[in-house]
Amino acid sequence: MTLADKRIAILTAEDGVERVELTEPRRALEAAEAHVVHITPEGGKVRTFDQTDPSEELTADRALAECDPAEFDALVLPGGYINPDKLRRDADAMAFTRSFFEAGKPVGVICHGPWTLIEADVLHGRAITAVESIKTDIRNAGGEWVDEDVHIDRSGESLLVSGRNHKAVEAFAQTVAREFAAELAASV
Repeated sequence: MTLADKRIAILTAEDGVERVELTEPRRALEAAEAHVVHITPEGGKVRTFDQTDPSEELTADRALAECDPAEFDALVLPGGYINPDKLRRDADAMAFTRSFFEAGKPVGVICHGPWTLIEADVLHGRAITAVESIKTDIRNAGGEWVDEDVHIDRSGESLLVSGRNHKAVEAFAQTVAREFAAELAASV
């Protein structure tokens, strides 16, 4: 299956993004022919990390204020523990994220990324994997934390693909590309 003619948003903060959790899903989605747009609240430079070590500086494609969620078919939320903590304090990022769930569009999230979903209040009744250190946060938000590298939840209005951490990023990226393609082909 292909994601040709599909637009996928990747939303991050400008700081603290786990590099491979941004670059690997983007690579997999682009290999499936998706048009991927990296969005940050301010646009511009993004400081990435390899765990706790600073990594390369990347450049976002667009600022959040320039984006309408209606122009995108799906959303990916990378982790890193600083990135989602910054995003969840941004009301516009929360509204943008929530809109994908309200519209029934596919969402992928990895590692600490579920903090964004917790703040957006979209995890009630959903099963999700993530880094183990936030399993209590997920449960307190009404979600179910599952002990898997990658988990697919179809229980809500939108497909939710989650990945445990950077060690599972390759499987997560391939699953996101495959499941988004299948979901979006079925919704046509």
